[in-house]
Amino acid sequence: MNDTPVQKGPILLVDDDKFLLDMYGMKFSQNGYTVETCLSAKQALGILRGGYKPEVILFDLTMPELDGFAFLKALSDEHLADGVLKITLTNQSDESERTKAAELGATGYVVKASMIPSEVVNMVSDALVKHRA
Repeated sequence: MNDTPVQKGPILLVDDDKFLLDMYGMKFSQNGYTVETCLSAKQALGILRGGYKPEVILFDLTMPELDGFAFLKALSDEHLADGVLKITLTNQSDESERTKAAELGATGYVVKASMIPSEVVNMVSDALVKHRA
């Protein structure tokens, strides 16, 4: 039996809530992911423009300055995350927000209140496996 852990790719977490960012960062790190965290979409765009290549970007929709929709649009306009899983992690459970995020290129949508962090990690891991296949 092969006990080699599955190689987990780099993940970018973007949320203006430091507590949530730290909590999700710790959960993903404990599960073998390389984690980069950003407290704003502007900061995230900066590191992506600098050449950071995550396999997954998990981001909030509601952030000051640049919200998740503007972030998605910038990613698309600048081709900063082509082929990257872009998953919203939000408290917005509105169907129109979900549709708008998908239209802008989000590949997944998670309502924070509906999943505990370990479930989010499992969902991202499953999505990555499917994405790589």
